[in-house]
Amino acid sequence: MTDWNLRKSKRFAGVPGPVLICVMDGVGAGNRDEGDAVFLARTPTLDRLAANCPSTHLAAHGTAVGMPSDADMGNSEVGHNALGAGRTFDQGAKLVDHAIRSGAMFEGEAWKAVCGGARGANGTVHFVGLLSDGNVHSHIDHLIAMLERCHAQGVGRVRVHALIDGRDVPETSALEYVQQLEAVLARIREQPGRDYRVASGGGRMTTTMDRYGADWTMVERGYELLVHGRGRGFPSLSTAIETLRNEQPGVIDQNLPGFVIVDGEGQPVGPVRDGDAVVLFNFRGDRALQMTQAFEQDAFPYFDRGERPDALFVGMMQYDGDLHLPARFLVEPPAIDQTLGEYLVRNGERQLAISETQKFGHVTYFWNGNRSGAFDTALETYIEIPSDTLPFEERPWMKAAEITDALIAQLRDGSVRHGRLNYANGDMVGHTGHREAAIAAVQAVDLQIARLLPVVAMLQGALIVTADHGNADEMYELDKKTGAFAVDEHSRPRAKTSHTLNRVPFYVYAPGVKLQLDDQVRSPGLANVAATALQLMGYQPPADYAPGMLAL
Repeated sequence: MTDWNLRKSKRFAGVPGPVLICVMDGVGAGNRDEGDAVFLARTPTLDRLAANCPSTHLAAHGTAVGMPSDADMGNSEVGHNALGAGRTFDQGAKLVDHAIRSGAMFEGEAWKAVCGGARGANGTVHFVGLLSDGNVHSHIDHLIAMLERCHAQGVGRVRVHALIDGRDVPETSALEYVQQLEAVLARIREQPGRDYRVASGGGRMTTTMDRYGADWTMVERGYELLVHGRGRGFPSLSTAIETLRNEQPGVIDQNLPGFVIVDGEGQPVGPVRDGDAVVLFNFRGDRALQMTQAFEQDAFPYFDRGERPDALFVGMMQYDGDLHLPARFLVEPPAIDQTLGEYLVRNGERQLAISETQKFGHVTYFWNGNRSGAFDTALETYIEIPSDTLPFEERPWMKAAEITDALIAQLRDGSVRHGRLNYANGDMVGHTGHREAAIAAVQAVDLQIARLLPVVAMLQGALIVTADHGNADEMYELDKKTGAFAVDEHSRPRAKTSHTLNRVPFYVYAPGVKLQLDDQVRSPGLANVAATALQLMGYQPPADYAPGMLAL
């Protein structure tokens, strides 16, 4: 049984005022070169923190955040899990890898239901998800393993609905994954009684993968393609991508419009029908939850679904444990418990979580261990600032100022003891591949932190400034062999849109308090931040938390 009582520190009474954790999303520590928008940005506030405050860099990728290996980049989900939980848990990618390699996935009741219902002449198994090896939302190896298993178990008809990445992987790399997938499907089709093919597709930022209800039209477009087969038709996935690129010079994969694959008579080859099974093979929840709702919820006000097929829906994982969505899933999600937020609530401390829509779920749902809603609404205030729907490179300042306005207003009423905030700019603008916009995004965040410092000082509080992973710190792809910038056919640096493997900055601003980092904490990571916040609040961190980084 958990002992929820936080004991007061005998060494440090804590700062009198609020203790804040500011997450500069996607602002890593890069190579300080011409591709590093963080380095190129004018950041007098961060420079001041680095010069005058306890500071270091934190591991924010790979095994430090529960990913399979240190070759795996971090992401906002696992980063906020680690920040909020104070410990590292094996994450979706690692859990799915193990479930496939051990065979446990294929022994589960959900998988048996998928294959069992599709062995007849008319049943189809549909796989929907992000087609890449980014390992942030999905991995193509997981899809191929399931296709091979369907074939081995006698499933005759399979359709793949491929969401095109170009965000967690190079921006125009789609055909590499398409070729890999189409080779597997072609090989299986050569076997008697096997009809395996792609049925639809579209860029992840136009089709299906919205999050936090920011733009339900993305989900509607995906549903129309997937369920009703309504969309522009092409004879193959590769033809669709090549044609759309030619029609829109400069378009990157994540922004490709949706489409369906059609037969020789122009009919869609794979809409979902009664009796089919649909597997959403993304393991990360934020961009999978809305399509799950579209399939599973009877009361659904977001768009007109038309005639809903009676199909079995299965997720790679359960994307929301509180709402039990989806009802069936292939792999158990990480069981994250005893989070910082719950500890503070159980000890009567008032908290604030604030961000704009694009990252609101990260400072609430993911921070709280993949748990929807507040632990205690009497002690917690969650504020969501609605995000713009315009392209992020057109408004790189996003809603950083509005977040700061609302946060300062909350702080000045004196009721907040702990607050967490996320500035989404470095990540969302970094994903666009526009270096100059990313520079402006980082500068916008620096300006808002400048506004926070005097308020924190006035209230005798403390501010931890860090990031959940890198992104804007590498805006150009690097040649893996030479380490130089990769270039396109015009000898221009090739834009990078994915996260990085870089460490992230960590600063502790607590004016009037003499603090220093504990040199006994070796190789700190994001999981150490929660205990550090508790130290600043005058508490002894729980024994199983990664240690706090202050020498007290």
